[in-house]
Amino acid sequence: MTLGRIVDGLLQRGHAVQVVRPRQAKELNPVTRTGLDEVLSAGVPVPAYGELRFGLPSKNRLVKLWSEKRPDIVHVVTEGPLGWSAVAAARALQLPVTSSFHTNFQSYSQHYGIGLLQKPIEGYLKKLHNRTQATLVPTRAMVAELQSRGYNNVTLMSRGVATDQFRPDKRSQVLRASWGVEPGTLVAVHVGRLAKEKNIALVISAFRAIQARVPGAKMVFVGDGPLRKQVELSCPEAIFAGVRKGEELAMHYASGDLFLFPSLTETFGNVVPEALASGLAVLSYAHAAAKELITHGSNGVLVTNTEELDFIDAAVALAMDPAKLARVRQAAPASVAHVGWDAVYDSFVETLSGVLERHGRHFSTTGQPGRAIPLSQPNA
Repeated sequence: MTLGRIVDGLLQRGHAVQVVRPRQAKELNPVTRTGLDEVLSAGVPVPAYGELRFGLPSKNRLVKLWSEKRPDIVHVVTEGPLGWSAVAAARALQLPVTSSFHTNFQSYSQHYGIGLLQKPIEGYLKKLHNRTQATLVPTRAMVAELQSRGYNNVTLMSRGVATDQFRPDKRSQVLRASWGVEPGTLVAVHVGRLAKEKNIALVISAFRAIQARVPGAKMVFVGDGPLRKQVELSCPEAIFAGVRKGEELAMHYASGDLFLFPSLTETFGNVVPEALASGLAVLSYAHAAAKELITHGSNGVLVTNTEELDFIDAAVALAMDPAKLARVRQAAPASVAHVGWDAVYDSFVETLSGVLERHGRHFSTTGQPGRAIPLSQPNA
């Protein structure tokens, strides 16, 4: 979502963007848009995420592609083989190259039975990013963390929220009624992939504890993923809305009351500002976006350590305090009103412009398309 938004913002500002990414399953042709050139490469399924494909090494193809039509700058947003190839190709052609740190792959390894690979993965990530002139990360805490781990040229570029889309007035009594919810009934919501690294088991445990004390409480899962069937068996009374987008997604957010988000693997967590903008009471560990955007007890609730029991206790306490729940929900939208995507687009262009200037180059100032910024990415 973030990458799609950034591409949109660049195109709106007159930049020409080339996106290099693997062809996804059942995908026939690249997207056609003015100013956008999509180059599809070979890919293989991501383990445990068969519907997504990651790109294979393509250095020679990229060198040929960018020799024939030389871009101003290359920005790499995947740390897989395609991303490594993009860095290598850019350096071979003496092109400025930057990167984004989007996923804590070294943390994910613990959830997929490959914990022994954590150190090698960390070494690979650090080497890849340190071969670029800037590594963009979404929070101040992550800037400090990566710097302490030996990453160079780490730069803050936050994420935005579409406040025109995610709003409390998207709340739908019709949708709530379809969930079997009576007026005044508490609805807990989780939005995101149903996967191990999202700590879904803790969402269920927290909801079970709420259920025991708040009669009639409902749980709604929005999203899909490899754990879908397992979660359905563990919590059969929950509502499984599947993947929702656009106005439907906004309506599902706003029709809830309490947002349960116990993930500890996020680099940011776009769902947190979306839930806040939608008027939900967000309960999260003090991590990533939540730590940046939530003032504890004011516009949300933070759990400051990683004990599961503390998260469960905080969920129950908030669910059983209607006055606090209402107060937090009311304060939430205004707390993210300043986090718009326009500022993110401008920050991105400013960072890339700074790298270009250090190379003695500049973007064209004609305001017309023609500045190519390839984004090598795993999926779109």
